[in-house]
Order: sequence, then C-alpha cells, then structure tokens
Amino acid sequence: MRMFKNTIIMLFAAMAILQGAVSANADAGKPGLFINLTTDDTWSAAKAIMFAHEKALKNGHSPVAIWMNVRAVYLADKKRASHVHGLMRESNMSIQDMLAAFIKDGGTVIMCQACSKAAGLTQADYIDGVTMGSWELIESILFDPNVKTLSW
Repeated sequence: MRMFKNTIIMLFAAMAILQGAVSANADAGKPGLFINLTTDDTWSAAKAIMFAHEKALKNGHSPVAIWMNVRAVYLADKKRASHVHGLMRESNMSIQDMLAAFIKDGGTVIMCQACSKAAGLTQADYIDGVTMGSWELIESILFDPNVKTLSW
C-alpha cells in the first residue's frame, strides 16, 4: 500500500512539473522568425514577404525579420519599379508595398550593408522603415534560441 501511495505522489509531482513547463512555454509566446531573402525574383520575394507577414507576424510570432541580402537588396530600392506579381495582382501590391505593410504592422526589414554597397545603394535609396543591418543586429535575431530561420 505504501508503494502505491508513493507512486501516486510521484505521479502528481510529475504532473505538476509538466504543467509548470507547459505554462512557462505558453508565457514565452510564439517563437520569432528570421527570413534570409537572397533573390530579387519577385515571385520568390512575394512568397517570402507574404509568409513573414500573413503567416508569422499576424499569428503572433515575434520578432519577425526579413534580412535582404545578395540581389534582394534591389527589391527595396524606391527608385526601382517593382513588378506586381500574379500572386499579388488582385490587391495590386508591389514588392515595395508588401514590405511597407509588413514594416507598418511591426515586421523588421534589414538590409545587408555589404550587399547594399556592392549594389551601389545606401539607406537613402531604400523605402521608409528599412533598417541598415549590422552584425550586432543580425546576430541578436539569428542566434536567438527562440527564433526559427527560413531561407528564400
């Protein structure tokens, strides 16, 4: 009988520990998302931005950041006309419009400094709200254990 009592006590203790762990995880919120976008292909970029905005940010994930590097830096150049891709044809949104809406809703768009320099672009060339990246900023998001990474 004593063994049965000890087993019941241990079972309740285990349940309390598990409940505490689940509760702590729920309080931590949903993990963030870091998207590595390297292309200036508007189809791929539209999918990446839409996923970051509509699927991650609007569903409570935080932080949600898009790191635009390699050729992707051209997509936020306010002097460069953006194709309205078939996926966005109904809403008539360009890539710049999508990025601006993402930023407005709390998303972060980070430009690679080295790629911007190679492309001949500066902070002044980009749409409003874009952040010029630094290693410290990228590192703080990319290596956060509560952030997932996805590449396009």
